Amino acid sequence: MKRILFIGALIGLITASCSYTNPKFIDEGLIDYDAKVINVDHPMASLAPGKMTVKFKKELFASEMSVMGVFTTTFISNPIKKNLTVLVKMFDVKQACIDDEKAIKAECDAYKLEFEETKETKVIAGYKCKKVIVTMSDDPTIKYDVYYTEELNVTNPNFSNPYNKINGMLMQFRLKKFGLEMEFTAQGVTKEDVPDETFELPAYYKVITKAEMDEVFKSIQ
Repeated sequence: MKRILFIGALIGLITASCSYTNPKFIDEGLIDYDAKVINVDHPMASLAPGKMTVKFKKELFASEMSVMGVFTTTFISNPIKKNLTVLVKMFDVKQACIDDEKAIKAECDAYKLEFEETKETKVIAGYKCKKVIVTMSDDPTIKYDVYYTEELNVTNPNFSNPYNKINGMLMQFRLKKFGLEMEFTAQGVTKEDVPDETFELPAYYKVITKAEMDEVFKSIQ
């Protein structure tokens, strides 16, 4: 009897330990994505990053991409303030622009999508993901698959992107920014404490207009 109780307690301890270390249903941490360019002939294709890291904390998200540590772009999505802050760091130059809700909507409308939910699922980075067939509204011949998971405890993760009708964390998707379209696929999720300042605009960044930020990206093409 004692042996049975001991085995039961041991199983309970192992189960509790696994539950504690399992990153599912967390509300804070980071996701690493592989990134690839859709149009390899694009002028900025050679400067495209191969990876993206998304740091999240409940309803706040910061996506960062870097090319050899020289050119770094960060997108901070804040559905509470209803804005998207774009940070660009190139050598010693640090600039930022802040898109309000109107600007976000305009950009999403320019990349308008239609969604078809399916019953298909697949596991990406250890998470069960639902498949959505996406069609470009402007060109119905363009279709591709997107996968999202409901196994992360986040709120409104797609507030500032064209997938705002999907209520789940995107794990495989496409996105177009500054004329460059890329596909991202999650490789791993890590439970980690993310400092609040991750989602704030650093004081040493110069704030410029959206038009000026567009010119920054055009200048490096």
